[in-house]
Amino acid sequence: MKHETLAAVDLGSNSFHLQIGRVVGEQVYLLDSLREPVRLGAGLTRDGRIDRSTQVHALEALGRFGERLRGFPRGAVRAVGTNALRVARNADEFLADAKTVLGFPIEVIFGREEARLIYLGVAHSLPPSPDKRLVVDIGGGSTEFIVGTGLEPELMESIPMGCVSWSMKFFPEGRLEKSGFKRAELAAGNELQRIVKAFRRAGWKHAVASSGTAKSLEVILRDGGLAEQGITAGGLKKLRLAFIEAGDVGWLKLPGLRDDRATVLPGGLAIMSAILAEFAIDALEVSEGALRQGVLYDLLGRVQHHDMREATVAEFMRRYHIDTAQAERVGALAAQFHAELVTEPIEADVLMLCWAAALHEIGISIAHAAYHKHSAYVLSQADMPGFSRDEQARLARLTLAHRGKLSKIEGLSADSGDGLLILALRLADLFYLARSDITLPRMTCRASDAGFQLGIESGWIEDHPLTEAALEAEADEWSSLGVRLELRSLPEKKGKAAG
Repeated sequence: MKHETLAAVDLGSNSFHLQIGRVVGEQVYLLDSLREPVRLGAGLTRDGRIDRSTQVHALEALGRFGERLRGFPRGAVRAVGTNALRVARNADEFLADAKTVLGFPIEVIFGREEARLIYLGVAHSLPPSPDKRLVVDIGGGSTEFIVGTGLEPELMESIPMGCVSWSMKFFPEGRLEKSGFKRAELAAGNELQRIVKAFRRAGWKHAVASSGTAKSLEVILRDGGLAEQGITAGGLKKLRLAFIEAGDVGWLKLPGLRDDRATVLPGGLAIMSAILAEFAIDALEVSEGALRQGVLYDLLGRVQHHDMREATVAEFMRRYHIDTAQAERVGALAAQFHAELVTEPIEADVLMLCWAAALHEIGISIAHAAYHKHSAYVLSQADMPGFSRDEQARLARLTLAHRGKLSKIEGLSADSGDGLLILALRLADLFYLARSDITLPRMTCRASDAGFQLGIESGWIEDHPLTEAALEAEADEWSSLGVRLELRSLPEKKGKAAG
C-alpha cells in the first residue's frame, strides 16, 4: 500500500525524535519534526533498569508524538529504539506502556542495524558521490561507524559508548577536569582499537559525522571562531581547554551551546576527540541526515516493495546454500494452510511465515542432526539488515518450532498468531519430508474450539502410510499441549487434485 506521508520515531538514549516526511517518487521531503530530550540512558539504575521518573518523562514525550501521529495508518509509521532499550533489563515492561501511549509498535534494533539506517539517512542527505565515505554517529549510549559508497554500506560497527554514558562515567556531577578528559579519551581509544584497523583497510575519501553531538560541536566551533566549517582536530583541542577552564558544566558559557546539551556534551567531546585521533582524521563534515531519516527511507522502501528484509532473506538463502525448491514447496503449502486458519490475515504474520519457510533449513549447513536448533541459533544471533531484534527472535522461534517437540517453545498458545504459524509450517514440512514435488490431495485446515481440524481427501492417506504415521505423531505432539489436532476424511472429488 502506498502512503503519501511517512513518519519515523527514534527512541534514542539521549533524545526522542519524531520526523514526518512527504513522499514524492523516490524521495522523502521533511514536513514536520519534534524533539524531546528524554535522556533515557541517564535513567538507567546501577542494576540496569530504567527508573520510574525517566519512564514517566519518556511516556509523556511519546504521548505528544502519538497525538501528532493520530490518524496515520500503521504501515506509514516506524518507531525504533536504540542502545538504552537494548541494554535495559526492564525494557519489555516499558515498551508495553510505550506502545500503548504512542499508538504504534516499537522495534528495538541491534547496533549494526542502527548503523545501517544511520548510513542510509546520511547518504540521502549528501550529494551523490562515487567515493567511499566514513560516517560516524555519536549517540547517547552507542557510537556507530560505517564505510559505504553511494547508498550502500559496506562495513558497519556499533560500540557501546555514547555522550550520555561517557558524561555520567567520567564527568560526574558535571565536573570538568583535565584528568576526566584524559581518562574518557583513553577509554574511548581502547574501545576503538578493535575496529580501527578494519576501517583503515576499507579506506574512505570523505569523513562525515551525524546526529546531535556532532551538530552541537560544529555550531560551537563555528560560532566561537574555533573552526570555519565542520569539526576539526585543532578546534576540538581548543574546545577541550575551554571546558577545563570552566571547571563545571554549569559555568560553561559558549556561543551556540544549548542548555539541554551542556550536561552530555563533555562525554561526546571526549569520544569525538578520540575518534579523530585513532582514525587519523583532521576534519569531519557534519550531515543533516541521521537515524530518523534512514528509518524514513527504509520505510519508503518497504511500502514501495523494496524491503531490505527481503534482500537479507535472499542473501541468507544464498550464503547457507538453501534448497530453494524445498523452501518454495514448504512456503506455498504453509501459506495455504495459514490462509484457511485465519479470517483476516495480518501482513506481518504472512511475511514472517514466508521468511521462516525460506530459512527454516539454514541449520543444515552446520549439521543435519537437530538442524532446526542450529537454524534458530543463527537467526537469533546473526546480523540481519532490516530486521528488528524482536523480528529476529520471532523468526528464530518459528524455525525452532517447525519440527520436534513443541514443549521446547515457551508460552505457546494454539490460538495465538505464532501458534497458527507454527502449525502451518509444521504441517507443510511434514507433507514434503520426501523433498520432492508430489500431487497433493484436496485438503482443508480449520481452527476449532478444541484445536484444529485437518481434512484430507479420502483414499490418499491410505496410499501414503509414512505421511499418515507422521500426522498421527503430530496429533500426539499437539495433544501433549492440550490441543486437539483432528484428522478428518474428505470425500473424493473427481478431477485434478490440488498441487
